[in-house]
Amino acid sequence: MAESPRRYLRTREQRWPRALATALGNAGFRPNGVSVLSIFFAAVAGIALWRFGVVGGSWVLLVTAAAGIQLRLLCNMLDGLLAVEGGFKSKLGDLYNEIPDRIADVAILVGAGYAVVTMPFGLTLGWSAALLAVLTAYVRLLAGSLGAQQRFIGPMAKQHRMFVMTLGCLVGAVEYSMAGTTRAVWLALVVIVAGSVVTLVRRLSLLASELESR
Repeated sequence: MAESPRRYLRTREQRWPRALATALGNAGFRPNGVSVLSIFFAAVAGIALWRFGVVGGSWVLLVTAAAGIQLRLLCNMLDGLLAVEGGFKSKLGDLYNEIPDRIADVAILVGAGYAVVTMPFGLTLGWSAALLAVLTAYVRLLAGSLGAQQRFIGPMAKQHRMFVMTLGCLVGAVEYSMAGTTRAVWLALVVIVAGSVVTLVRRLSLLASELESR
């Protein structure tokens, strides 16, 4: 079975992630555990967003959500470094690499929908973003199962939609503290949904072209 491809991350090439991964490995952390930890941080983000929109709260919840999203991404980077560079890759690594990512995407994006539940199509946007995130990943994995190239292209791959959502939360925190509105979070979901549709079409089109060229 061919080795699973890796998403290119410029940050991975810097010294501090490698140093942190080495320190975690020496402390007994393993990639599968770090992958599961990413779900925890995504849940923190999702719950903060849900609480902000449904229970009510302050701009601090949006900042908490942004931090949770970034910590989730940090875990996603460190598990790969531990597995490949650290030499701790396991036979179940591919499962731990993919399943937590799907759970994390849904937790964050659905949570964002609840954060703007009072705005037009707020909850629908959240669920749509989550569904499209899963679908784009599915098409990538389907390509691999068909012996084709797994493409991590955007414009709304995982790192792109998490960047947009982090930015939406941070701008939304400032907006809410000053004006009491959350248009930034709503707009972030709109951008994610639209960009994910384009991403899905691009991945499907390239996969179809590759299969037809055989």
